[in-house]
Amino acid sequence: MTVQELTDALRATVMRYSPGERIPSSRELVDRYRVSPVSVSRAIRELAAEGVVVSRPGAGVFRAEPRPAAAPHGDFSWQEVALSAEAGAPPARVVDASGVLAALTLAPPEVIDLNSGYPHASLLPERALAGALARAARRPGAWGRPPLEGLPELRGWFARALGGGVTAAEVLITAGGQSALTTALRSLAPPGAPVLVESPTYPGLLAIARAAGLRPVPVPVDEDGVRPERLAEAFEVSGARLFVCQPLFQNPTGSVLSAERRRAVLAAAKRAGAFVVEDDFARLLAHADAPELPPPLAADDPDGTVVHVRSLTKAASPSLRVGALVARGPALARLRSVQAVDSFFVPRPLQEAALELVTSADWSRHLRGLAKELTDRRQVVATALAHRAPALLPARLPRGGFHLWLTLPAQLDPAAFTAAALRQGVAVSPGPGYFTAEPAPRTRISLAAAENHAQLADAAHRLAAALAPPG
Repeated sequence: MTVQELTDALRATVMRYSPGERIPSSRELVDRYRVSPVSVSRAIRELAAEGVVVSRPGAGVFRAEPRPAAAPHGDFSWQEVALSAEAGAPPARVVDASGVLAALTLAPPEVIDLNSGYPHASLLPERALAGALARAARRPGAWGRPPLEGLPELRGWFARALGGGVTAAEVLITAGGQSALTTALRSLAPPGAPVLVESPTYPGLLAIARAAGLRPVPVPVDEDGVRPERLAEAFEVSGARLFVCQPLFQNPTGSVLSAERRRAVLAAAKRAGAFVVEDDFARLLAHADAPELPPPLAADDPDGTVVHVRSLTKAASPSLRVGALVARGPALARLRSVQAVDSFFVPRPLQEAALELVTSADWSRHLRGLAKELTDRRQVVATALAHRAPALLPARLPRGGFHLWLTLPAQLDPAAFTAAALRQGVAVSPGPGYFTAEPAPRTRISLAAAENHAQLADAAHRLAAALAPPG
């Protein structure tokens, strides 16, 4: 029975119930229709979207009360013309949020989430966050307007964390890493310009670039990071004046840019008169067995080639959207102006809470615990896959971040594998969204969103089952 057939059957069944009456449980429906829990969950979600049922956590699913008559719809056809007015004249913007929305979609409870870009709640310092927020709320002036650039104390903390002689005056507080990248790309490249990106790369970056009217140009990445000779070629061929990279635990590959390549990347950018936007998103996500981390590119950059992006969100909480942009020279003034136009400033209570958190003893304890947990999770998944599907594993396991970049069989379509994995009860991130050109047969999984180690091991076994041909 397909999901659509199940949805139709359930709709007919539900309509025989009185409004407010509880319908059979998911387990009963699985037994009655001989379908998977995933299929039942999808059918229930479809009926809830239609207004046929309503789900009450902890209580069950009920026949919905009749909806009031809907107001007549307006005529929105004029918007097609208005929103496409620039389509015939370059640069045309492409506002495609599919990759971002996929990463932000919450998996239903019966599906093991290996897709999310954020850690499970059990990995977050929720008690420390609650205490930090309470203390921040009591600070004098905590609810007043902050400086446009951010609180001086918080800017100073980011400057010290970065090192390399960076000062608080060169730091701009942002509403998380995504906001910082948006500000950087809009500030440093005009609409229609090319922007060099790693291939593969984070889908959210591609969405930012295209929404700003920029043209992403891919530069290949291998196990040691971006290939400098290809970067130099791309600068020369495209005329780009901007390169965006993740030198540390790159998303999705987990690669770390080697020392030799770090020097070569900066040299190539300087020859091209270009900026390098360094997205240092994973510095707080090093595993317990990681070697000493290389300093940021920005720490060895007196000439202002590098614009550095860093965020607390991944390590602290999806809702603690506090990050930093670091730049030197006239670029800093441009970044400040664009951010001020877009959002004025980051709310002061959030900045105060972030400052309370990172300057507390709880923060260092949390980072140590997170490092150990990420290490353990990586090993659980790697061990399970090595036993059931060793060909999926990358040649080198990352020692930071919380992603594994899996290699699929050459003949297997990533979209088909994603669908097969979901039928097995596991959500993964299909590889094509990470490429601007022809994609490789890959998929990305997250180690952090699952609830526990047992769930991760189970997910690895289900992924192996998803490799089997249907039937």
